[in-house]
Amino acid sequence: MRYIECPDTYPGPERTLFMAGGITGCPDWQLELAALLADTEWALLNPRRRNFPQHDPAAVEAQIKWEHAHLRAASAILFWFPSETLCPITLYELGTWSMTDKPLFLGIHPAYPRRLDVEIQTRLVRPEVDIVHSLAALAAQLKQKC
Repeated sequence: MRYIECPDTYPGPERTLFMAGGITGCPDWQLELAALLADTEWALLNPRRRNFPQHDPAAVEAQIKWEHAHLRAASAILFWFPSETLCPITLYELGTWSMTDKPLFLGIHPAYPRRLDVEIQTRLVRPEVDIVHSLAALAAQLKQKC
């Protein structure tokens, strides 16, 4: 596994997986998932920065541009909806990428407040996406399907 964290870029040839999901107001699930995928050949694209300059408008724009470019370049996108936050940007991204044929992997914490909404909406447009409810199940799905 290769691990790339924003703002670093990754132009390499490996299969890439963008880790979309909660960043603000929730645990660092990305590091937990990276540990679960350590024995895979994925290059993981993590938008969560260890030190984000929250009050710098230029940093906010750079972050959004990094995510935009890496979502498009990724071979597949993984979505994780934690229970601690509604993840409005992640909902936006899921809606956008659900309308494409890019491979998607979707995990929703059982206590996520809008779990049923996300499950129903996803089934309507991407019925082939197998929704799971834990990071361990999401990692197992990635290992099995890819």
